[in-house]
Amino acid sequence: MIAQAKTFYIETFGCQMNAHDSEKVIGTLEHEGYVRVQDEEDAGLILYNTCSIRDKAEQKVFHRLNEYKRMQGEGKQFAVLGCVAQQEGEKIFEKAPFVSLVSGSASYRNLPEMLVRLEAGEKRITGLDDRRTQDATFDTEFTTRSNPHRGYITIIEGCDKFCSYCVVPYTRGKERSRASDSIMAEAQRMASLGYTDIQLLGQNVNSYRDPLGQRTFAQVLEAIGALQGVRRVRFTTSHPRDFTPDIIEVIDRMPTVCDHVHLPVQSGSSTVLKAMQREYTREWYLERIAWIKAAKRDISMTTDIIVGFPGETEEDFEQTMSLLDEVGYDAVYAFQYSQRPNTPAVGMPDTVPDDVKAARLQRLMDAQRERQRISYERHLGQVMDVMVEGYNSQRGQITGRSSQNKTVNFTTSQPILPALGSYQQVRITRSFPNSLVGEAVLAG
Repeated sequence: MIAQAKTFYIETFGCQMNAHDSEKVIGTLEHEGYVRVQDEEDAGLILYNTCSIRDKAEQKVFHRLNEYKRMQGEGKQFAVLGCVAQQEGEKIFEKAPFVSLVSGSASYRNLPEMLVRLEAGEKRITGLDDRRTQDATFDTEFTTRSNPHRGYITIIEGCDKFCSYCVVPYTRGKERSRASDSIMAEAQRMASLGYTDIQLLGQNVNSYRDPLGQRTFAQVLEAIGALQGVRRVRFTTSHPRDFTPDIIEVIDRMPTVCDHVHLPVQSGSSTVLKAMQREYTREWYLERIAWIKAAKRDISMTTDIIVGFPGETEEDFEQTMSLLDEVGYDAVYAFQYSQRPNTPAVGMPDTVPDDVKAARLQRLMDAQRERQRISYERHLGQVMDVMVEGYNSQRGQITGRSSQNKTVNFTTSQPILPALGSYQQVRITRSFPNSLVGEAVLAG
């Protein structure tokens, strides 16, 4: 029983920010003497790090909690973390009385103290900082990274944009940036440990404002890209309102800063963008796209789109469809609009029927798939630098990722497979809408 009380299982839902938050939670738990297990049956403490960006993600959490209600008689303790925890707060205790701890991401810095209370048998422990109390970022030296070659650094947390459909400003709190010297120290530690691919994270990563006033976001990218041993620097997710030409200049100047920009547009209609409170127009967004296309490097562009926002007409949707042609995205992450609690869009009239949303989403994804098929063909014959991520023994292929974040499956004539995390030159021989196929180029 003592051993079980110091074991934990964690399941993570949602975005890369949540995945990295879980790495920090795991590191903190291990520092406090807990041992991670891979099966919830073996755990004394079960944690769910949750996402509430869409309704389905939130429902999944409560469904999972209901599945494990049977375990409450086994002496296990349950914690709900993340965005659903911050959004629902103490109501989670009413929906799932066997849960003992509810904590939003801004309160993870208090996790050691909450664990002490949990071990003492206290029930209904909460860490629910709101926008008035959230000042600190969650810096910790106890991060347990899941990948020994690629790692995340959170440089800004929270959001002050208040798009009318989005719950993030309420669940993640106000924007607060880490000091650039803290970021650089973590990046240097990672580089010295052998991490070659570093990804900077933030709800709006390019909204970064150095509290020290020493570096802009672009200068942080450049400084990390200049560190010895670093081969790739990525960043996600950018907001169009804070996307500036100096970001493109750094991508052009620094080969280590990846040639990929994820710039969520959400809609191609200025009317819908205004209703979404995105505070830019289609034309304004396309000006930023023009900067990217004017770069010396071939920069891959990806985006997020919401279909079926309240009031979206067929004409509005067609403007989104035409944007796909005008921009030429390499990938689109598209979703049907779903109401999120406490957001202004909840009370908006002219709700789009679910069947119309579904039909529009399907049309958009079918059209984008054909565009990606054509777009990916431009890589035929090119030689790419590919980071090895795994092996597919059934296909006899090595799997990896290009600097543009594209999946590359390739073969090699060498008897020994390349090591995970190593980089291989690969000549592209075939293309598909979501991946590339190639052959390793022998050195010499």
